[in-house]
Amino acid sequence: MTALELLDWAVPDIAPPGKPWPPRARRSIRRLLQPLFRHVAESRTCWRAESVGFWRQDGERYWMPRLVFRRHPEEEVSIKLAIFAGIHGDEPAGVHALCDLVQVLDNLPSMGRQYVIHVYPLCNPTGYEDGTRHSRSDKDLNREFWRGSLEPEVQLLEREILRNKYDGLISLHSDDTSDGLYGFVRGATLTEHLLKPALSTAESALPVNRSNQIDGFHAVEGIIHSAYDGILCAPPGAKPAPFEIILESPTHSPLHLQRAAFVLALGEIIRHYRRLIAYAADL
Repeated sequence: MTALELLDWAVPDIAPPGKPWPPRARRSIRRLLQPLFRHVAESRTCWRAESVGFWRQDGERYWMPRLVFRRHPEEEVSIKLAIFAGIHGDEPAGVHALCDLVQVLDNLPSMGRQYVIHVYPLCNPTGYEDGTRHSRSDKDLNREFWRGSLEPEVQLLEREILRNKYDGLISLHSDDTSDGLYGFVRGATLTEHLLKPALSTAESALPVNRSNQIDGFHAVEGIIHSAYDGILCAPPGAKPAPFEIILESPTHSPLHLQRAAFVLALGEIIRHYRRLIAYAADL
């Protein structure tokens, strides 16, 4: 099944027989994903589109898309990375930024040398449709991970993380209380060394929040070492520990600048982590 065929099957153009079309107030998942999937279908280069799984909510069918980047099937891969967006449905900047990243990596595949990158652009499709932080089951999905959650979105993503044993996990979020970029670091000890240059690079689009207190956490130069419980992350006790970064953009900044900042930060993380790995191998 091609990328566009998958989109047509998963998100039909017409309402199911006997069912009304969803309210006009909803954001359109098809409008969001169609340009992205068309690009993947037409480029026929480094990307393929897949489905992680399907579920039903109030009689409607929803799915979890995944886009997979690999420069060439025969290239030796040493790094496996996952990038997530849209776990809060009212934070569209990260969703759009991952759509941008797909095109950037397609145009500059050398950036992704030695990588397999799994992109999860829409982790909370019902929340995205409704423009709400929570899913339509009224759950904050980013407080449900590794707690035996019954939410299908959480179960699908947990299975992905367990199965793929990623070297790094990056989540994109937006904060309506911040006037600048910042990030959380977890996992591997080198994680802060990835986030620091990423924020510096992204600052050409948006300023970094240098407050000592951000979102209730102690912060230093836009970097926080704590986090909420239940967030999308590696399973407790994962060994070896992957690097884990949560990037936060300021919600009230122009959307195009948030998108640009995310793409700049992600590009720097991808390049810098490969350099760190190569350096460690030479020690």
